[in-house]
Amino acid sequence: MISIIIPVYNEEDQLPKLLMHLEASSSGKISELIVVDGGSTDNTAVIAKDHPKVLYISSEKGRAVQMNTGAKIASSEILYFLHADSIPPENFDSLIVEEVQNGNKAGCFQMKFDKDHWWLNLMGYFTKVNHISCRGGDQSLFVNRELFNELKGFDENYRVYEDNEFIKRLYDTGNFIVIKSWITTSARLYDKMGVWNTQRLFLEIYWKKRRGASAKELYNHYYKRVNS
Repeated sequence: MISIIIPVYNEEDQLPKLLMHLEASSSGKISELIVVDGGSTDNTAVIAKDHPKVLYISSEKGRAVQMNTGAKIASSEILYFLHADSIPPENFDSLIVEEVQNGNKAGCFQMKFDKDHWWLNLMGYFTKVNHISCRGGDQSLFVNRELFNELKGFDENYRVYEDNEFIKRLYDTGNFIVIKSWITTSARLYDKMGVWNTQRLFLEIYWKKRRGASAKELYNHYYKRVNS
């Protein structure tokens, strides 16, 4: 069985769609839905609390902190971290359980955007490749609890790039697979900033990390660019 952990902050528009989809597209292998709220100021908390199958908890803001908080209370041996604006494929839970039963301790889905743009389509295509440079949090992440605990979870110093930092450590253990089904994620940041400005930002973050930038430096650069 699977514990789904969804970190949220002001997701009143996306969360209802996701919860409805999870209920309709799962195949009965979900033991719990944990929504971890980082202090939303909209109706996110109300939406989560009103859903009969959601366990709602609050946390300090920051996806790494929120995901670790959810993992601590999760009851299943399979943890599945999912962004509120990413919609997994049909029967995603069975696909994950099958991979774990086959000995794969961690992995994600291929990803496509909900926006038809040639560059975003190309980026989605490359998520088929099982290489760290093709990974990101929007592809979601399943991981065996034992391995998650062994790696001590997400590094809470990171407020951006937290998924990539943890996935890199998973790759270092030799435990990672890409499931050949598509998760669909929102292109809302690309819509806000423009495709090329957003892609440039991600490349800047990637190279700054490669050159030794601290978690704080990465966050400051991201925040400055997104809010400029």
